[in-house]
Amino acid sequence: MATVSEYSVMSDQRAIEFQALSFSYGDRQALKDVSFDVGEGELFSLLGPNGSGKTTLFRLLSTLITPQQGALSVFGKDVIDQAQQVRHDLGVVFQSPGVDGKLSVRENLAVQAVLYGLSKADARTRIDEVCGQLGITDRLNDQVDELSGGLRRRVELAKSLLHRPRLLIMDEPTTGLDPSARSDVWNYIRQLQQTTGMTVFMTTHLLEEADHADRIAILHEGELVALDKPEALRSELGGDVIAITASDPEVLLKKLEQHDGLSPRLIDGVIRISGTVNSQLVSDLHTCYHDEVQQISVGKPSLEDVFIARTGHRFWGAS
Repeated sequence: MATVSEYSVMSDQRAIEFQALSFSYGDRQALKDVSFDVGEGELFSLLGPNGSGKTTLFRLLSTLITPQQGALSVFGKDVIDQAQQVRHDLGVVFQSPGVDGKLSVRENLAVQAVLYGLSKADARTRIDEVCGQLGITDRLNDQVDELSGGLRRRVELAKSLLHRPRLLIMDEPTTGLDPSARSDVWNYIRQLQQTTGMTVFMTTHLLEEADHADRIAILHEGELVALDKPEALRSELGGDVIAITASDPEVLLKKLEQHDGLSPRLIDGVIRISGTVNSQLVSDLHTCYHDEVQQISVGKPSLEDVFIARTGHRFWGAS
C-alpha cells in the first residue's frame, strides 16, 4: 500500500503546494511536516476533527499567518514573497460570518466590489452574474438579517467570487446549517466548480461532506494521515465492517482474536472487524457470543473507518 507521501496529483498543473509545513503556537505544535498538492480544477476537502490543524492550515493558505517551517505556494506564487499576488487569486469564505446583517444583499456585494477595486459597471455585471449562479437574484434587495442561514452562506460565497478568483477557499462553510441547507450550499459549490473550472479547497469536520470531494486529505493531531479519492480510501479496507457492542468488550476481544482470519480491534469500547465479512460470519458470531453481544451491525467502510485504521481512534473521539 502506498504511503501518504507517495500520492500526488497526476496533472502537472498545481493550484496549491504544501511543502513540509510545520507550525507551532508556543509549545503546541499545530502542524507537523505536512506535504500535499491540490490540482488545478479540483474540489478538495481537508478533513479532520477539532484540533487536528485544519484552521492553522487554512490561515496559512489565506495569508493571515506566514509559514514558520516549510513552503506554501498558490499557482506557483510563494505566500510570503508574493502574498499580494496570491490574495488576488483567492476567494475566501471564513467560518465566521462576514456580511453586514443590516445591509441588503446588494449593498453588501457593492461594498465588497469597491474593496476589490471593481468599476461601477463591472461591479453591477459581476453582482448580477454571481447572484444568478447562486440563485439569490430575487433576494438582492432583502436585508441580510432577514435571510435563512443557507441564503446568508450563499451571499458569503457571492462576495468571494466577485473578482473572479482562480481559487476558492472555505473554512467549514456549512457549520451551523441544517442538513437541507448544507446540501443546498454544497450543490452550489459543486456547480461552481464544474461550470467555471475554478479550484475549490474547503476544510470540514463533517465526514459525509468530505465524501463528496474529488480528493480528501485527512489530518490528525497536525499530521497528514491519509490522502486520496474518497472511494480509494474506503476500498483499501476491503469488504464490510462489523461493529460489536458487548457487555465486556475486552474479554470478547480476546476470544475473537483466537478466530483464524479475524483481525478485531477495540476502538473506544466498540469491537470492529473489517475485511472479508459475510452473513454467515455475522450469524456465527451472534450464535457463539449471544450472551455477550449487546449489538452487532454491518456496513460498508466509511471515512470514519479509514480514520480509525490510520489513527486507532474514532473520528468524533479524536478531538
